[in-house]
Amino acid sequence: MARYTGPVCRLCRREGVKLYLKGDKCYTDKCPVTRRAYPPGQHGQGRRKLSEYGVQLREKQKARRTYGIMEGQFSRYFEKASAKKGVTGELLLQLLERRLDNVVYRMGFASSRAEARQLVRHNHFAVNGRRVNIPSYSVKPGDVVEVREGSRQKPRFKAMLEAPARTVPAWLEVEREQWRGTVVRLPNRDEIDTPVQEQLIIEYYSR
Repeated sequence: MARYTGPVCRLCRREGVKLYLKGDKCYTDKCPVTRRAYPPGQHGQGRRKLSEYGVQLREKQKARRTYGIMEGQFSRYFEKASAKKGVTGELLLQLLERRLDNVVYRMGFASSRAEARQLVRHNHFAVNGRRVNIPSYSVKPGDVVEVREGSRQKPRFKAMLEAPARTVPAWLEVEREQWRGTVVRLPNRDEIDTPVQEQLIIEYYSR
């Protein structure tokens, strides 16, 4: 499956906001968004006035790049959210937050969603005691996500346990010493800190 493999900091600069794609670097003064707060490219510092469509497109791209998924997959998430009863924008963000790679990141078992996706693919995690290596796997309330027994002594996970714990959203419960976390419930909109205006995404797909 095709996936963007270029410098991810360019994506943050293009969207004009930190998407936290680079892990720990995003929290330091070395973050390119902080040092060069304008889009990449030779015309990046020129004046830009986006059309209504352009504003909607940028918002959709921002959400898609934050979660690291491709265009077709993102549109399928939108179709699924639209088919459900409720607020489409909130349902869309819920579906994205329920991805296993995102949950692993939110629980603090990875420094970025990209790293979480790689760790999931490499069979380091189990859900309810069963190995799952599909990053898009959708968790549900009550699911227990844990680092598999054979992976716990690997340097990456030992370093994670020694690093300062990140703030965990209220809809998740983490037991770091036991290498596991539980999905307590689905997240509310005010618990999702993704910097997007979902209404603009709805307008983009409603054209």
